[in-house]
Amino acid sequence: MNIGMIGLGKMGMNLVRNLRDHEIAVAAYDLNADARAIVAQTGAVAYATVDDMIAALPTPKIVWLMVPAGYPTQSCIDALAESLSAGDIVIDGGNSFYRDSMAHAQQLAANGIHFFDAGTSGGMAGARHDGNFMIGGDQKTFAVIEPIFQAIAQTDGYLYTGPAGSGHYLKMVHNGIEYGMMQAIGEGFEVLAKSDFDYDNEAVAKLWDHGSVIRGWLMALAQSAFSDDPKLDELKGVMHSSGEGAWTVEEALRLHVPTPVISSALMMRYRSEEDDTMTGKVVAALRNQFGGHAVDKKLVSEG
Repeated sequence: MNIGMIGLGKMGMNLVRNLRDHEIAVAAYDLNADARAIVAQTGAVAYATVDDMIAALPTPKIVWLMVPAGYPTQSCIDALAESLSAGDIVIDGGNSFYRDSMAHAQQLAANGIHFFDAGTSGGMAGARHDGNFMIGGDQKTFAVIEPIFQAIAQTDGYLYTGPAGSGHYLKMVHNGIEYGMMQAIGEGFEVLAKSDFDYDNEAVAKLWDHGSVIRGWLMALAQSAFSDDPKLDELKGVMHSSGEGAWTVEEALRLHVPTPVISSALMMRYRSEEDDTMTGKVVAALRNQFGGHAVDKKLVSEG
């Protein structure tokens, strides 16, 4: 099987490595020449233009996008609508808004091109090994690309979710839940930090990840973060957000579904832009640990 990959950032590059581990041929493109040079070391073939990459793919051509949501994704869809042919397949593995994905499916369908929205979870580690994918699109055509996900996903780590838009919708709600879980972890460590006891945060996170009800990957990542910076003194408690939490809350409002935990977690992210809190530091550290998301570090003079 052959795949074209557009976008060689943290996630795209690791997906290419994952694909190559399973002997899936990859034709790759990125605007950044350095990224193209790096990806060539994986056994993928890097191309200087999208058109050259597409020309190298067999029919039906399968092109996977791993670019930021919004304008970058839309510009790629516009270009692929002109470059690809009927029967070809586009997979958007980024964090696009589900309604945008529905529109992209319609836009490409006008030219007979199939579109799949693949919500991708597991962070950089999941992209590299045993990923998690939520995939919407035409069910019959899904059979063509299912072997890709069988190869690179964890066992039971991919799901065909229904028509186009359903994959990114499921990922949107997933991220809303993620907001709430990380907020609760952050708040717990905030209480510990302000208590009368001098807890070892790394030891606590390790304890809670071994046999407790709240064990899990996020707790393991908390342990890792505390091992690097025991009280997260080097970080500002600014919790950036990619937008999916806000989309989840907006959808909940549209459907009249009460989501107080997710809504509060979203509001706390906005609040973190004004004040520095232990909660914010923990959530920022967790996002950095699993997704390589940027963190704001204190200047030496602030320490």
